Amino acid sequence: MVHQHETNSADAELLPIDLRSDTVTKPTEAMYARMASAPIGDDGLDGDPTVRELEAVAAAAMGKDAGLFVPSCTMANLLAALAQSQRSEQIVLESTAHMYTSERGAATFTGQFYLAVAGTAGAMDLNLLQDALQGDGLKLRTALVAMETSHNNASGAVLSLEHMQAVHAMASARGVPVHLDGARLFNAAIALEVAPAQIAKHCDTVSLCLSKGLSAPAGAVLAGPHAVIDRSRRFRRMLGGTQRQIGILAAAGLEAIQVMGARLAEDHRRARTLSDALNEMHPKVSATIPQTNIVQVDLSLSGRDSAAWSGALESAGLRTRPWGRHRLRCVTHRHIDDADIERAVMAFRSVAAGLA
Repeated sequence: MVHQHETNSADAELLPIDLRSDTVTKPTEAMYARMASAPIGDDGLDGDPTVRELEAVAAAAMGKDAGLFVPSCTMANLLAALAQSQRSEQIVLESTAHMYTSERGAATFTGQFYLAVAGTAGAMDLNLLQDALQGDGLKLRTALVAMETSHNNASGAVLSLEHMQAVHAMASARGVPVHLDGARLFNAAIALEVAPAQIAKHCDTVSLCLSKGLSAPAGAVLAGPHAVIDRSRRFRRMLGGTQRQIGILAAAGLEAIQVMGARLAEDHRRARTLSDALNEMHPKVSATIPQTNIVQVDLSLSGRDSAAWSGALESAGLRTRPWGRHRLRCVTHRHIDDADIERAVMAFRSVAAGLA
């Protein structure tokens, strides 16, 4: 069988290099094979066997009792909030966390409030967290604390296990559960050289996105205690998240979890190569030093904003993503090889030459 996603090397040379996100990854041939042969059933009635297998495998990988397959990590985070806190209660999280900057519209459904706590490289200030947890009769009750690793807005930074342990201990002492937005949890695990479960043990629930560096076409898993997952399953139905014969998609998720995590180190290495080259290229352009696969490029001294840079780079064959007015985000992934990094650097050099 020939799939349209495949390209030969001559065609690939004509295509732009896409560093906008690791969400652009296509399924592997092994994923297509598993999808074609996956046992399926009705996930909303008596269950889909491949979905059940994915939920069990994902929960085990994250060291949790049970898992729930959902369409996106955004829904997984929403369900974690719905299942563990009530209306008019407070969710505390770091001020640049994705759940705060991009997902707090969830309050439309939850009636919950989000309290942003300042932090460094995605790690909350523990003193501010302690204040939020203490509260008093005039403040909202903190019902949930959320962390994120790797941290999207902090250029893929990875929380230390010591920090996560401290957050979990502080919250647990107040009877407050902790949720981990682990959209790129496997990237964090590779960076720390530990199993994903060693990270996830410092939270009560954890979400994992399957469609980023792990390369599945879509989907996420929420994992945690049986009671929380049971409640989340009911909320998923209310939100329209029951997907019937979705085992076809879950099969790709199984391949993602069981096979694709180990190769993420290649993405991290290439991100560092890109960062080093950009930092040597031009004094008015600086790149973050990545722990994982995300590089942010600071253009504030260049005299041109991110939109202008993005347009010029695309004309030079490189697709990047504006990240605010003066930054670009570049994300390495499975479809980026060493030659692509060289071409990306050449594109930056070409555009930077125009600064003169």
